[in-house]
Amino acid sequence: MYDPADLERIRAAKSEWEEETLGPTLDRFGEREETFTTDTGGQEVDRLYTPADVETDYREDLGFPGEEPYTRGVYPTMHRGRLWTMRQYAGFGTARETNERFRYLIDNGSSGLSLAFDLPTQMGYDSDADMAAGEVGKSGVAIDTLDDMQTVFDGIPLDEVSTSMTINAPAAVLLAMYIAVGDEQGVPREKLRGTIQNDIMKEYVARNLYIYPPEPSMRLITDIFEFCAAETPKFNTISISGYHIREAGSTAAQEIAFTLGNGIEYVQAAVDAGLDVDSFAPQLSFFFNAHNNVLEEVAKFRAARRMWATIMDERFGAENPKSKQLKFHTQTGGSTLTAQQVDNNIVRVAYQALAAVLGGTQSLHTNGKDEALSLPTEKSVRTALRTQQILAHESGAADTIDPLAGSYYVESLTDRVEEDAFALLDEIDERGGMLDCVKNQWVQRQIQDVAFERQREIEAGDRVIVGVNEFRVDEEPQVDIEEVSEEDERRQVEHLNGVRNDRDEAAVEDALATVRDVARSDGNLMPPIIEAVKASATVGEVCGVLRDEFGEYQPGSAL
Repeated sequence: MYDPADLERIRAAKSEWEEETLGPTLDRFGEREETFTTDTGGQEVDRLYTPADVETDYREDLGFPGEEPYTRGVYPTMHRGRLWTMRQYAGFGTARETNERFRYLIDNGSSGLSLAFDLPTQMGYDSDADMAAGEVGKSGVAIDTLDDMQTVFDGIPLDEVSTSMTINAPAAVLLAMYIAVGDEQGVPREKLRGTIQNDIMKEYVARNLYIYPPEPSMRLITDIFEFCAAETPKFNTISISGYHIREAGSTAAQEIAFTLGNGIEYVQAAVDAGLDVDSFAPQLSFFFNAHNNVLEEVAKFRAARRMWATIMDERFGAENPKSKQLKFHTQTGGSTLTAQQVDNNIVRVAYQALAAVLGGTQSLHTNGKDEALSLPTEKSVRTALRTQQILAHESGAADTIDPLAGSYYVESLTDRVEEDAFALLDEIDERGGMLDCVKNQWVQRQIQDVAFERQREIEAGDRVIVGVNEFRVDEEPQVDIEEVSEEDERRQVEHLNGVRNDRDEAAVEDALATVRDVARSDGNLMPPIIEAVKASATVGEVCGVLRDEFGEYQPGSAL
C-alpha cells in the first residue's frame, strides 16, 4: 500500500520519535506495569503501529465489500443495506413456554429466532428415557414429537421468520420436523429460511454431544446438503461452529483454524459423495464467538473471511462467488460472563456485540447478564436485545462498511491471526486432516493447553477479571432466577404419552422400517425421516433406529 522509500522514511521517523519524544517520557513516567498481549494468543502488542507494520496489497488482500477476498464483507452494502439479524437464542421448559418467549422477542423487535434444545433432545432421547431424568427442559426446550415443534411455532408463520436451530447429532430429525411444520402451515419449502447447526465435528472436539461415529455422522450431514440444495435452497444446511471451540478455551487463531478445518472436512466429504461443490457450498454458514478484546475479535472475523475465500478457491476450485463467501452468526462469549457482579456482564456483552458488528457479522445473539447463573429472565433478555438495537440505531457502528479497515494495528493483527491460523491448518494437513486430528485428540489437547494456561493466569492475578480477582465487593445483590420445575418435566412426559396413545402405531412402525432400510442403503435419509416424524415417530425412536444401524461413538484415549 506504500512505496518502499516512504516506508523507510517512516521507519526512520519512528526511530527518531522513540529517541527524542518517547524516550524522555518513558524515563520520567514509564508505562503501566503489565504485559501488553492479545487476549488469548498471548502475542505481544507493540506500543505503536505504522504503515511499516502493514504488508498489504489493497486489491489483493482487502478489496471491496462483496468482492474477493471478502476481507471487507461479503455483501456490497453490508449493514447499510440491511442490519444484521437480531437472533436471540431462546428455548426452555415446554414447547408452550418457548412459544411464549418467541412471541415476546418478536414483539420486542427481534428479527430472527434461535431455538435451544434441552440435553435429552440434543442426545436423541425422548423425555421419558432414563437418560433424560432431571434434564427435561433445563438447557432448552424439550422436543419429542412433531406436535411439540408445531406448538413452538404456533402463530408464527415460517415464511415470515428466519429460524436457527442449535442441534447437531439429531439435526436431520429436528430439521425434518421444521420442514413438516412448514408443510402443515402451507409454506412452500423453497421459502423456508434459517440455519441448522448440524456441526458434529465440533461435538467431538469441544461439547461431546455426539451420538454416532464420525463416518455415518458425515453421511447424515451430506444427505442434508443434498436434500436442502434441491428442496430448501434458502436454508443454511450447516453452521460450522467455532463458538464452542472458543468456549472450551481456544485462542482466536485456533478458533478460526479449527472451525475452517472442520469446514474443509465437510466440503471434502460432500465432494467425495459426488456433490458438485457449487451446488451446496453457498448454503454453508459459520458460527463464531465474540470475546472482550474488541480489536482482536474484529481482526479474527476479517481474517476468517479472507481465509475461506482462499480455501474454497485454491483447495476446492469453487467457481460460484457465493461458495467463497463466509457468512457467519456471532454469539457473545458465555464463558466470559461471571456470577459475581452480574451487571458487569451487560458491559462485557455490549463490547463483544460491538466487535461482531465492526467485524461484519450477518446475525447476532447477545447473552443475558444472568446466564452464568441460570436461564435468562425476560428482563435480562430484553436488555440483551436492547443492546443490539442501541448498537444498530444509536452508535453509528453500522453506518459505514468495515470502519476499522486501514488501521495499522487492525490490519497488522488481521494478517497475524490469518498467518497463525493457516500455520495450524498446515499442521493439520501434515497430521492427516482434521478428522484424524480429532480422533487422536490432538485438537483437543491444543485447546486444553491454552485453557489451562488462561486459568493459571487468572488464579495468579496476571489476567484481570473485573469483579472476580480484582475490584471485588463483599456482598452481591439478589437477582431473579429463571427455573424449570419438576412439574414441567412431568407435564412433558404426560404429553409425550398422550401423543403415543393417539397415533397410528402401524404407520409409525412402517415409517421407522423405511428409515432403517434407507440407512442400510446409500439413499438419502431426509425423505423417510420427514415421513416418520409426520407419522408422529419420536426423536428418540428415529435416533434409536439410527443408533442400531450406525452404532454409537466411543472416543479414543488421548495419545
